[in-house]
Amino acid sequence: DNQDKEEEDDKLRLIAEVLELQHTLDDLSQRVDNVKEENAKLKSENQVLGQYIDNLMAASNVFRKSGT
Repeated sequence: DNQDKEEEDDKLRLIAEVLELQHTLDDLSQRVDNVKEENAKLKSENQVLGQYIDNLMAASNVFRKSGT
């Protein structure tokens, strides 16, 4: 009877551990999704800034050529 109680306690402990690990995995998966989303936004912003810099450089070259 005592052994059955210990086995039941072990099962409950394992179930609690599994549930905790599932929650942790869910949290980590959500964080990964958030980071991917933020990364996509930053890549897009970086492309816009890169194009802006390219345009400034092109305009700067035009001004230099016309000024000489």
